[in-house]
Amino acid sequence: MLQNVAVVLLDGVNPFELGVVCEVFGTDRSDEGLPVYDFAVASAEGPVLRMNSGFSLQAEHGLERLETADLIAVPAGRSYACRDFPPELLDALRRGVDRGARVLSVCSGVFVLAAAGLLDGRRCATHWKHAKDLARQYPRVIVEPDVLYVDEDPVITSAGTAAGIDACLHLVRKEQGSEVANKIARRMVVPPHRDGGQAQYIERPLPHPEGDTIVDVLAWMERHLDEEVTVEQLAAHAHMSPRTFARRFQQETGTTPYRWILRQRVLLAQRLLEATDETMDAIAGRAGFGNAATLRHHFVRAIGTTPNSYRRTFRGPEAA
Repeated sequence: MLQNVAVVLLDGVNPFELGVVCEVFGTDRSDEGLPVYDFAVASAEGPVLRMNSGFSLQAEHGLERLETADLIAVPAGRSYACRDFPPELLDALRRGVDRGARVLSVCSGVFVLAAAGLLDGRRCATHWKHAKDLARQYPRVIVEPDVLYVDEDPVITSAGTAAGIDACLHLVRKEQGSEVANKIARRMVVPPHRDGGQAQYIERPLPHPEGDTIVDVLAWMERHLDEEVTVEQLAAHAHMSPRTFARRFQQETGTTPYRWILRQRVLLAQRLLEATDETMDAIAGRAGFGNAATLRHHFVRAIGTTPNSYRRTFRGPEAA
């Protein structure tokens, strides 16, 4: 059973990510019949820690508190992606997993777990801005850049900031059932479960081409997203043979004409969903998808959520 929870801190810890763990596991809600956890904050770098927002925090416990925890949580902090971590902390995390404890990271806290070797061969999540750095520094880790959290029991990792709430509620739901998780979510005024993943929050402008031979064609494609075009037509605009054009396009953009224009159409649909009240069919027409069903199909594949859900997320429920 999940009863004993310790959150371990380093200098530069982020208050919000720490607060997420404290709110889910450190708040007494026994008046509503909810479980009360034996919760503690432990420091890996001395009794007084500098927070990432200009104030300090005094922790009552050191690393010894981790030895009895059923769950050890590691919130995010400043420069975790490019700093060294105390060997004593990494040893304590490894011992915890060896004796059957779970470990959970929020956002860049995943770098601590990776440094301890707990993610080798495992899938994991982190904030999308850190995904490439994590994969480069720890090649044995399988980074999932689009998801809100990953449960690779006994290791649970979450994406940026609020995704820590999703991961914590998931663990409560897994250990103590949906009713408990839902009641905690209601008290926090958050959804018990969110649809989609990080993909809906990531800005992905297409990279500029490496060369300049197809720049004019790319500009033309952007102006005609609502039209069906063929490689032969694009090659004619570039004054090349279709075969040469396809090869040059791949070299300069890193993708195919079809994938490039599909991504541009999704980006346009995102902008229209965020900024206009147009119907799904109208947006589908302007973005080159033809109809709402085709828009939904490609949007879900690219973004991980439906166009209606995306619009609610960025404009509020009244806009859907």
